[in-house]
Amino acid sequence: MRAVRLFGIDDLRLSAPPEPEPGPGELLVRVEAAGICGTDRHLARGEFPCTPPVILGHEFCGTVAALGPGTAGPAVGTRVTCDPNIACGACPPCLAGRVNLCLNLRAVGIHRDGGFADLAAIPAHRALPLPAAMDPDHGAFCEPLACCVHALDVAAVRPGMRVAVLGGGVIGLLCQQLARLGGADVLTITRQAAKRGVALATGAAHAAATVEDALAVWPFGADVVLECAGVAATVRDAPRLAARGGRVVIVGVLAQGARVEIEPFDLLFREVSLLTAFVNPFTQGRAAALIAEGRVDPAPLITRRVGLEEAARVIAANPGPGEIKVIVHPG
Repeated sequence: MRAVRLFGIDDLRLSAPPEPEPGPGELLVRVEAAGICGTDRHLARGEFPCTPPVILGHEFCGTVAALGPGTAGPAVGTRVTCDPNIACGACPPCLAGRVNLCLNLRAVGIHRDGGFADLAAIPAHRALPLPAAMDPDHGAFCEPLACCVHALDVAAVRPGMRVAVLGGGVIGLLCQQLARLGGADVLTITRQAAKRGVALATGAAHAAATVEDALAVWPFGADVVLECAGVAATVRDAPRLAARGGRVVIVGVLAQGARVEIEPFDLLFREVSLLTAFVNPFTQGRAAALIAEGRVDPAPLITRRVGLEEAARVIAANPGPGEIKVIVHPG
């Protein structure tokens, strides 16, 4: 078997571990497609907590190859997506229904081996069946879309609202589609002209290169601002885009330890709410349905496809100009 394993900071490489054997309550997935996420880059650089050595890849789709002893789960041959986040179910946040805030949260591809491999053993209860006809590349989008569904839940977007999306990466462009689907007027801000073109082609009413350009379109700001770039500059700029009484939701992931200056007086005086949205509590099934029913289209966001041999190099490098989503095909 081949797998892209993180051995330590800046030590990510193709390896040949033994094939995993699913234990009780687990199943074995033959991976068809896995998405490279910005979090994978943070993991490789030591900017996001994980437990190496570990096979990365938390956005993936494949078919069930085997069931562990006594496991009740999708039948062999079923196409599934992996919901990677495993909550303990017993800590105070879990008992309050806030499973994404579990004190003992573990994730496939971060704390246990994931999907940048030919095969992955995962808990059966984290495997969600998909339609057999679904494109596996689209199945790999279920996890990032689930995070975006949670962000839109937090943002409480309603029809007729103005929603500004900061960032033209996969999270921003998926959030944009969801906001548009919810009846909002959407403005997406990204410095890259190619990504502005994709934004306009996938439902944004407006696309701007800078915050100043965006405020020229909406001088009074947006009802909701979704920060999806995950960089300090956009987090700092996000409140400037918010209208009085508006909401800012931080969706993008910054490096652990990063700091951003804000002006509390401005937030107070304009009563701007600053919120966050972390991972995908109970939203991956909804995300899978949105893709299966064609209401969210991942296809325009796929920049290129690579094999396992190239994956470590792609993760170690910064995204290229215009790059949105790179899909890894183990086969």
